[in-house]
Amino acid sequence: MDSVTIVGAGVVGYASAAALRAHGYTGRITVVGGERHRPYDRPPLRHGFLTGQTTIGELALESPTEDLDVQWQLGVAAVGLDPATHRVTLANGRTVDADAVVIATGSAARRLGNSPRGVHTLRTVDDALALREELLPGGRMVVVGSGVVGLEVASTARDLGMDVTVIGSTTDALCTAFGRTVADAVHRLHARTGTHVRTDLRVAELIGPGWVSGVRLTTGEEIGADVVLLDIGSVPLVGWLGDSGLDLRGGVVCDEVGATGAPGVVAVGDCAAWLDPVTGQHRRVEHWSDTRNRPGIAMAALLGDPLGGSQRPSRLASQQAGSRVQFAGRFHGGEDLSIEAGGVETGDLLAVYRRGGRPVAVLGIDQPALVKDWQARLVGADASGPGAAAAPRADAATLAVPQA
Repeated sequence: MDSVTIVGAGVVGYASAAALRAHGYTGRITVVGGERHRPYDRPPLRHGFLTGQTTIGELALESPTEDLDVQWQLGVAAVGLDPATHRVTLANGRTVDADAVVIATGSAARRLGNSPRGVHTLRTVDDALALREELLPGGRMVVVGSGVVGLEVASTARDLGMDVTVIGSTTDALCTAFGRTVADAVHRLHARTGTHVRTDLRVAELIGPGWVSGVRLTTGEEIGADVVLLDIGSVPLVGWLGDSGLDLRGGVVCDEVGATGAPGVVAVGDCAAWLDPVTGQHRRVEHWSDTRNRPGIAMAALLGDPLGGSQRPSRLASQQAGSRVQFAGRFHGGEDLSIEAGGVETGDLLAVYRRGGRPVAVLGIDQPALVKDWQARLVGADASGPGAAAAPRADAATLAVPQA
């Protein structure tokens, strides 16, 4: 194998290129990306970058001394793939040929129909640049959805002096992934800082036209807004693969090491639906730690070493209303939750999730020492017990937007 094309120039594409080199691959690597930017870290977009404290240069994933010897083709998206020949067709009509293809195109934020101006999602630097122009002191912001992205931006907007309302439902990632007890505890953190958190509600439509003036709930109630952020989940960016013949049900369907049904074609990151060998189901995983770890597994397998990487418990760290929320572990569904320290009212809880009496995940709010202690136990439990290589539940994945 003398050449590899990586489609997607985000954190997963970068991690895939780095993993190939780490495994000793010396052939040509071409990275194709629709964005004009070189790979950058995304979590700071929700904090420092929105406030202007972090620059684009500081988001860069590549170190100044790093040289992966990669051919970058940025600012032009891929529009087609021939899996048999490994030919990737670009939007400008050009093609890229290689001996293997890595699909790492990620996912896109869901939207609500035709959105008026002033309605945003947050996935890219350009999204963040557009949003921060409208985060003005005294303005009104409505965040639709209570996932990590929405809650972190709500916290930032509140710090900037905005009046913020979060509209959440029981199907939001926070509640679905971690349970109502944990969701309530996180929501209380925001309420204490003056954010209006309203749960068990759904938005029927955005009020326009022209510039957004608010949201209308399914109850008929209207909530005024000068700016709206949508955090209502994501969809895999696989439309460009529509004529490829690959299985695209719920993402690019692949096995437990990322291999698709086409030889020499693997998928990683938010666009990939990896096989969970425990449940036999395919799941998309959006945990930041998984996006950095799974490329190592997939690239090792692509190079002929299926045991060259190992899957560790997922990790998440998030700043929420002045508190630090941390998660480690893996869900399969039906776990028992117990509060081991602190509580919902005090805002410093430590929740442990068990399956069959074994601890499989932990979540802490301002409990870094206890989370670290439990995480060490989870590594042993996850590696030695059933489901050692299994992926988290897809609904948990929605919560875990890439985090540092």
